[in-house]
Amino acid sequence: MKISARNSLKGTVKQLTVGAVNTEVVIEISPGVEIVSIITKSSAESLGLTDGTEVYALIKSTDVIVGIE
Repeated sequence: MKISARNSLKGTVKQLTVGAVNTEVVIEISPGVEIVSIITKSSAESLGLTDGTEVYALIKSTDVIVGIE
C-alpha cells in the first residue's frame, strides 16, 4: 500500500460503537495509547472491522491545535 499521508500508525481495533450512520473506532496503537476515529457505518462494514482487526490509522492534516488550561 502506498499513500501520501505522512503519519501512519499501525494498531488493533479495540472497540467499535456502531450507530445508525457512523461507527466510532477505537484503535490501540500501543499498550494504553488509543486513537479514536469516526467513519461511516458502510466503510466499517466494507473493511470488515471487528475487535482485534489489525489496521492503520492514517493521519493527514495541515493543522494541529494545541491547548492548555
